[in-house]
Amino acid sequence: MAVRTGPVAGPELPIALERDSGVPLREQLARELRERIRSGRLPKDARLPGSRPLAAELGVARNVVVDAYAQLIAEGYLSTTQGAPTRVALAIAHTPPRRAVSSIPAPLAYDFHPGLPDLGAFPHDRWLRSLRAAVRAAPLSAMGYGDPRGMPSLRESLGSYLGRVRGAIADPERIIVCSGFVQGFALVCRVLRARGIRRVAMEDPGWIVHRTIARHAGLEPVPIPVDTDGMLIEGIERARVGAVLLTPAHQFPTGVVLGAARRHELLAWARRHHGLIIEDDYDAEYRYDRDPMTALQGLAAEHVIYIGSASKRLAPGLKLGWVIVPSTLTDALTHEKALDDGGGEAIGQLTLANFITSGELDRHLHRMRLRYRKRRDALLDAVRQWLPDATVDNTAAGLYALVRLPPDTDESALISAAGHRQVGVTGLYWHHFQPDSAPPGLLLGFANLPEPAIARGIQLIGEALAETRPASNHPAPT
Repeated sequence: MAVRTGPVAGPELPIALERDSGVPLREQLARELRERIRSGRLPKDARLPGSRPLAAELGVARNVVVDAYAQLIAEGYLSTTQGAPTRVALAIAHTPPRRAVSSIPAPLAYDFHPGLPDLGAFPHDRWLRSLRAAVRAAPLSAMGYGDPRGMPSLRESLGSYLGRVRGAIADPERIIVCSGFVQGFALVCRVLRARGIRRVAMEDPGWIVHRTIARHAGLEPVPIPVDTDGMLIEGIERARVGAVLLTPAHQFPTGVVLGAARRHELLAWARRHHGLIIEDDYDAEYRYDRDPMTALQGLAAEHVIYIGSASKRLAPGLKLGWVIVPSTLTDALTHEKALDDGGGEAIGQLTLANFITSGELDRHLHRMRLRYRKRRDALLDAVRQWLPDATVDNTAAGLYALVRLPPDTDESALISAAGHRQVGVTGLYWHHFQPDSAPPGLLLGFANLPEPAIARGIQLIGEALAETRPASNHPAPT
């Protein structure tokens, strides 16, 4: 195609149209011209050929060119006036093509992420079986907008499961399905703020995302210390807060369980002050020494907002979670959920409902408890060998271990040195309200690594620790 700028002939820009591609020729021509304008190869005011000569050159009907030009004129790429040639209307600065950048970091050889289950153990065949069964049985209404609280079948199955396994009082009418803990807690924070609550007590140390979400919603997180029995309840009394967020079954990151006396003190505070308790029940089913502690919500359903998800139980990528709400908050949280996404997607919810009612979730969790216990033991053996000066806290439950390091450890330098060895670790300081005063430690997830990889990864962490600690009297482990 010969392109002219004023009276001067421009470069030849050949256009190849594929007649058997299934894409209409006018769309192909418009796309090719649009790309040349965007890339700067057709500069502003460049004069395009008339529709007849261009159609003859391309071997197409004239209306193909007319329609393509009309489309680009409508989009603002071209302009024309009566009796004048068609010209490029835009001046787009040409920038050299850039290498595509992935939004996901390159995978590490040994990633001890504390929040990952074994992704390779996701039950694909059983999930697919539940997917097919759920879709076949779904009524036509399931594909509509539906209840913003989520699919009734999932709320029914969750109610039964959480009542049986977690001891929760799980009325399906008060269960709201969400896209995971983050969305569920964000919705709760908005409801709390609308009710006039401004300060929320949180565990210190505690998951950094908790306070990030709360601050984003306009709430002030208030740190409450944690000891071997969990959150210090007397700190809540002094904090003058309207709500408390905690992880009572398996405190993150220390791994302790909220003691029975503390549970009763916390519930007494809630009743006395009409306060609300937010229970993050993130991985309670993974306990290896005895039966898991039942949910706090089962003791006081009108004072506890319970939040759980499929992230640790199955996989984070499912983006499925749930909130059990006190009756006084059900309408408000349902309203927030409707404003947020109208009720979420349907297929995954229907599939999870079938997966639960068919018993597959129970069977999957049983298999994974056996696997994770072996991986936990492999991690403890490796720590004893390669990190002899470290101690490991509270490994009776969960998918990670808190490894406390010698006091002279430079935690940031260690994490960096481990990263250079293709080992991903999470520092304990991240999860303290005052990171600079936090004792050094690592949260080492073991669920998503096989035993040989755990051993090799811990060995490399040991090398990184020896490299970053004060020299002389700290030789590398052998």
